[in-house]
Amino acid sequence: MIPNITVSTIYSTLGNNSSRVPLAIKDIANSCGLTAASYLSGDNAEGQDRFIDEFGTQAIWLWGIPGFQKVLDLAMYKPAKIDPKVDVRIFKNPEILEAAKEFAPTKEILKSIEDAAANQKLTKGLTVAKFAISTFLTAATYLGLTKFRHNYTEKQIQKDYFEKQALNNKLKSSQVPFSSAFAEVHNPKHNKNEKGQNVSFTGLQDFIFDPVKNLMIVDGTITGERLTHAKNPQDFMGYVIKEGSFWAFMYFAGEWISNALEKSADKKGTSIDLDARVIFGDELKNSFKDGSIKKHLEEFKKADVSDVDIYKFAVKPNNKNLVVEFAKKSDVIELVKGSDMVDTRRYIDLKSLRGVGEKLEKLLGQYESSGKSADEFFKAVTKLKKSAVLKNIGACIGALGVVAPAIMLLTRKFGDNSDYQVRKDIEKKLAQK
Repeated sequence: MIPNITVSTIYSTLGNNSSRVPLAIKDIANSCGLTAASYLSGDNAEGQDRFIDEFGTQAIWLWGIPGFQKVLDLAMYKPAKIDPKVDVRIFKNPEILEAAKEFAPTKEILKSIEDAAANQKLTKGLTVAKFAISTFLTAATYLGLTKFRHNYTEKQIQKDYFEKQALNNKLKSSQVPFSSAFAEVHNPKHNKNEKGQNVSFTGLQDFIFDPVKNLMIVDGTITGERLTHAKNPQDFMGYVIKEGSFWAFMYFAGEWISNALEKSADKKGTSIDLDARVIFGDELKNSFKDGSIKKHLEEFKKADVSDVDIYKFAVKPNNKNLVVEFAKKSDVIELVKGSDMVDTRRYIDLKSLRGVGEKLEKLLGQYESSGKSADEFFKAVTKLKKSAVLKNIGACIGALGVVAPAIMLLTRKFGDNSDYQVRKDIEKKLAQK
């Protein structure tokens, strides 16, 4: 089933720091920029090597963990008769666990929760094992790609070398001076002189359940492998620039920029920290216009006596409270696929749930003090939200797809050795043989 793609879902996804989609977009820009820079350096072997490295790694990076986890669901969970969709974090509070059973939307989901709860140690063990094995296999797949890439590049350079030697010999027999013939064959585009050469989730929880932090572990392995197995100082420096910019703008800058833009919007009296699907919807604007949002906020706050009380309020069937509805739209509360029923197998972050109410209350206060009509106020909020998301993703794409590759290219062009060092090293070994 193809998801319903709207403007609000696009902006929501691009502005979500826990989504793989903006990471994929940034990585594609980075891969294209770095590959282009490698070809512009004047060596096709380097360009091919970079293409395999960047786009092969990207495929492994984005689909490795989820792909291996699906396989492990069949290989590990199915024989154990445990539903992999049961989130072990619902076991942390026994009262919430009981509420999850009480409000389970179907008999199948109730049975899934009961089976997992009756075997908590096994379920937790499977969760940790799935995380560890899928991460290890993804990292191992990358190491396999690296070995293939190194062998492929070496063979291509060897092929080029022997073809040049054959041509040199032919030129020699035609009494063409060796030095000029070799110089022309060696680099027909650039004829320049060379320059000198216990099952506990404490500390692990974020990494196990956050898809972006899953990728950080894989990236840590990739970065370490690239730096420790760099073929020469030129290769090492290229990876220092590439990996440093990648980590900065892939994982950290997006959140920093997002927070800075949200603070700037707050100063203008137009908070934009709610999910785009909530901000862009008519339901929010209309509830501000007719004042009904106040009643829903009051109802939500009255229900928030304790964790289990607010949990029960959020998951009870046919709850039309707008704070809960907006939490569902923001994916704070997960629904059973294709329905409006809350999937109680899934974990609800109560801090995020309460945060939806706090953000709505803040936005309501800004609206009431603005003196604007609901249409005018939400037009400004929507415009700022769109601008913030585009500025954020645009800045990261520009840094990864243009600035970092340009720095790498300029470092090569104006450094002591602009030629592809890997080719020179391999050709030197071949000449010695």
